[in-house]
Amino acid sequence: MFENINIYSSVAVYMQIENYVQFAVASDRLKAGERLPSVRELSEKLKVNPNTIAKSYRDLEVMGIVYTRRGMGVFINRNIEDKCKVECRRRIIARVNEVVAEARSAGMSAAEVKAICSACFASDAEPYADTPESLLAMAKMPAKKA
Repeated sequence: MFENINIYSSVAVYMQIENYVQFAVASDRLKAGERLPSVRELSEKLKVNPNTIAKSYRDLEVMGIVYTRRGMGVFINRNIEDKCKVECRRRIIARVNEVVAEARSAGMSAAEVKAICSACFASDAEPYADTPESLLAMAKMPAKKA
C-alpha cells in the first residue's frame, strides 16, 4: 500500500496520498472498513514528516472518505465508492480536456493525441512516476495529419 508515492514528483506528497486513497477506493482496491496505516507507520515507510501524513488523513476525513476512531486508526468510510469514482473521473476528464486543448493549441492532430493516449495506456506507468523514455521519444516523431 502506498508503494507508488514519489517524493521527487512535482505533485505534493500529501496530495499523492489523498489521490492514492481515492483511486484505490474508486477501483475497489480499498474497501469500506479497511484500516489505513498509522501516521507513524506511513511516515516511516515513505520517509516523510508525520505532519504530511496527518494532513492527508485530515483532508480525506473532511472529504468524507475516511473516519478516525481514536486509538484504533483511520478507516475507509462506508458507501463512499461511488463518490470516489465520480470525483476521480471528473478530475481526470478535466485534466485530459486541458491537455487536449494544449495539444490542439500546439498544432497536434487528433490522431497524434490518440496515438499518444494509446501508448500511455499501454505503458502501465504509475501515477507520479517519471515518464517512460519510449513515450518521450514520441515527441520527436513527425506530425501526422488527422
